[in-house]
Amino acid sequence: MARALTVAERSREEGEVPVGAVVVKDDQLIAEGWNQPIDKHDATAHAEIVAIRAAGEALKNYRIPNTTLYVTLEPCTMCAGAIIHARVQRVVFGAPDPRTGTAGSAIDLFSQTYHNHRVDVVGGVMQDECGQILRDFFKQRREKNKKDKHEKR
Repeated sequence: MARALTVAERSREEGEVPVGAVVVKDDQLIAEGWNQPIDKHDATAHAEIVAIRAAGEALKNYRIPNTTLYVTLEPCTMCAGAIIHARVQRVVFGAPDPRTGTAGSAIDLFSQTYHNHRVDVVGGVMQDECGQILRDFFKQRREKNKKDKHEKR
């Protein structure tokens, strides 16, 4: 998770919501990704999706079984679907997302029995650190917006 947090910093530096993800197989880092929807003009360029795509390239397979995806924020619906379809074995996330989290916060897509693949999910790993980077980012963004609004008057 520490590496995912480091990757999340890259998102923040690029003006994106700071979420980072890494894919590990056999105790080896095989891929990483950070939020890039603004930069890539791609609503699907969430950290998890970017990391899954890179892992697929590294493994030369659209499925990445026997892998663990570490992500700093609980996955959204889109990312949960990609995780399931990619056959990720385990997801470890940091901060819960009460508004859009799909690993139990808002809904729980991973526990649905109609999927033909089950994903083990562990949440709350380095939760404070993962949540703090997001809180700091949004606080800074609100302050900047307030300043920009004030300067326009």
